[in-house]
Amino acid sequence: MRKTGKLDYIEMSATGGTIDHVKAFYSSAFGWSFTDYGPDYSAFDEGLEGGFQAEVQAKPLPILYSEALEETLRAVEEAGGTIVKPVFSFPGGRRFHFTDPAGNELAVWGE
Repeated sequence: MRKTGKLDYIEMSATGGTIDHVKAFYSSAFGWSFTDYGPDYSAFDEGLEGGFQAEVQAKPLPILYSEALEETLRAVEEAGGTIVKPVFSFPGGRRFHFTDPAGNELAVWGE
């Protein structure tokens, strides 16, 4: 069951080639399977859902869930977080990105 503030998804980049080389590694090493969403994104569900995105960022992006996205955005700002990408739509919902006081970037998504 999804609840506000719980870690729900993680995105990692697939730099250094194509997504296919990253998928081949995880399939071979750990037996993972993937669902492709176009040429630049491939998702997995291996205990924690996530995906690889072509050439986006070097660090993993933890993604939290929110039942009320705008309320969570306000709570992040009030707690001292910095919004680095305002709310935007993507296939599957809407989300925003923020940095915490230590500089870690996270995202929050909602349906």
